[in-house]
Amino acid sequence: MNPLYRNDRPGQFPDSWYAASADIPDERAPLYGETQADVCIVGAGFTGLSAARHLAQKGLDVVVLDAHRAGFGASGRNGGQVCTGYNSGQLSIQKEYGTEQARALWDLAEEAKSDLRDICQNHVPEARYTAGLVHGGYTSQDAAEDAKEVEFLNTAYGYDQARMCDTGEMQALVKSPLYKSGLLDMGAGHIHPLRYAFGLARLAEAAGARIFERAEVHAITKGDPAIVRTNKGQVKARHVILAGNGYMPNLERKVAARVLPLNSFICATEPLGDRADAIFGQDVAVVDSKWVVNYFRLSEDKRLLFGGRPSYSLVFPDDISTVIRKRITTLFPQLEGVKIDYSWGGTLGMTMSRMPAVMRVSPNIVSAGGYSGHGVALSGFAGKVMAEAIAGQAGRFDTLANLNTPSFPGGAAFRAPLLKLAMTWYSMRDRLGV
Repeated sequence: MNPLYRNDRPGQFPDSWYAASADIPDERAPLYGETQADVCIVGAGFTGLSAARHLAQKGLDVVVLDAHRAGFGASGRNGGQVCTGYNSGQLSIQKEYGTEQARALWDLAEEAKSDLRDICQNHVPEARYTAGLVHGGYTSQDAAEDAKEVEFLNTAYGYDQARMCDTGEMQALVKSPLYKSGLLDMGAGHIHPLRYAFGLARLAEAAGARIFERAEVHAITKGDPAIVRTNKGQVKARHVILAGNGYMPNLERKVAARVLPLNSFICATEPLGDRADAIFGQDVAVVDSKWVVNYFRLSEDKRLLFGGRPSYSLVFPDDISTVIRKRITTLFPQLEGVKIDYSWGGTLGMTMSRMPAVMRVSPNIVSAGGYSGHGVALSGFAGKVMAEAIAGQAGRFDTLANLNTPSFPGGAAFRAPLLKLAMTWYSMRDRLGV
């Protein structure tokens, strides 16, 4: 089944709290007939919109195509957590890539966060960037690993925004009896992702990019120019950027073999009012140390936005809220009986190494995805470095393209059974506490 429509209706945003609390712009026209451009971008999420903005600012003629709407996919549905680094600890990255390359990767990830904060502060204040993200630990081993990472970041990079919280401080900060430690990172934070996506689209168009919606790409003919065919038209372009991530159909075998679609789900409770003080001591976002991760934070109207990955199928479950409610009350017994007002799902992209899959597919086609849960900042930055590469400055693109992101065994054909097998294994590890 086409991943673009497996769980969604054409052009209709999910029934999320994000959609309910954002000013959704008028729908843009599809692409009709043939047009030409310097660059054609497939996908109007954080990656594609960021690339479009940077390319248009450089004076290039840019066309963006999305099968649904700008911000429709994971960019407008995710937990909103703006994470530091990658979905692999910096100590592990240094062991694999060496001191020099690890430092270069760290600097890129720090710039990604800085770019996002700057955009929110100066152009998209409605995204409400808020500093503070906690990694919640359940065991003494979790605490030891987090403490080691904090010490390394401080010693090797001078990063002083992260510190450890002991059991007492953690349970005052995030009032769950299950957390035994926490890593509080004030250099990370959280945003309203759909408002941010709408803001990026607005900035890209202001720079001169053209965005077409309900323009599903069916095929790409490689060459110079490349020809990008949609359901109603086509684009002839000198360069193509593939930015569909977990929603990308099998347009390119090299990308499909390295990026595994993975569903995640979020519920928004009723507004908690004073009950919010019973679960948070500070307005921070939380991700925890479970393999099948929990992530949550408060909305501006004091709803608990709580997410996780309870489904191992590519098809969304019929009842998202029941499964997520159990996770909520396990962590916060004080919320027993809380009402769920919204529930929704989205599809991210995961790689085997959990590092982004940035690649040159052919001489004039580049791709980025597979941010593995760390995409809020990294995805927009990947768009920036792809724009740099197309404009002739490929150094930072090459740094990311040299990351180890091997193909999944069997390529795209075996992604679904591998997903079920892997997630079942990780869920069992969580239950056993290993």
